[in-house]
Amino acid sequence: MTSTFPEVFSLRGETVLITGGGTGVGFAMAVAMAAAGAQVVLVGRRQAELQTAANNIGTNATFVVHDITELDAAPGLLAKVTAQCGSVTCLVNNAGIHLKKPAVETTTDEFETVFRTHILGAHAITRAVVPGMIAQKHGSILFTASMASLFDIPHVSAYTAAKTAMVGMVKGYATEFSPHGVRVNALAPGWIATEMSRQALDGESQRKSKILDRTPMARLGQPDDIGWAAVYLSSPAAKFVTGVILPVDGGASIGF
Repeated sequence: MTSTFPEVFSLRGETVLITGGGTGVGFAMAVAMAAAGAQVVLVGRRQAELQTAANNIGTNATFVVHDITELDAAPGLLAKVTAQCGSVTCLVNNAGIHLKKPAVETTTDEFETVFRTHILGAHAITRAVVPGMIAQKHGSILFTASMASLFDIPHVSAYTAAKTAMVGMVKGYATEFSPHGVRVNALAPGWIATEMSRQALDGESQRKSKILDRTPMARLGQPDDIGWAAVYLSSPAAKFVTGVILPVDGGASIGF
């Protein structure tokens, strides 16, 4: 035993870069990880949103405006974060976009745009960050997967394809990086009560009923359910956990 409770769940001394950290589950992860002692760096495209989020978290949070789809700019982002906060020891690839559209109506450009954010953008940042983690023999990479990584959801073929590809990235990265002290895992959130889900379900009583009917816990999750799961996977408590896709879904992935 190398740690004791609650230190085994502490993120003190960690610098966490979170893409898409200004809202939704990204913000929830940032809040929880900062509460666990980490310095968090929020990354996104909208400065006002990031500023508000960082102010709400407090002194453990800062932000950098960056578009992860600008793939060649990833090394510059890392240099800026490192200059401000020191070496990144935890990367959360959370940024993503959604596209709800029948498959036959989804254009090649739309499909590519979804992949560019979820997959290529995440890879570019991971590729920039990992060498420093390997040099320190210490690091954690966390992806935000989805229920769409685990089963089909109609009319989101591009999103489902991207989130399924993400599972392959997690396994591939974990196999390559784990021997060097860098763990790679993913969370697969179920239906969480965020502003985005509220907008999606507003006036959609039939869809909401369908979601709750297939969720054994019969309710939506809360953002901090994702936040504390992120803390666990990034903490010393999970030091022997890598290559895992952890559903945080109230049982939806095993419900009927």
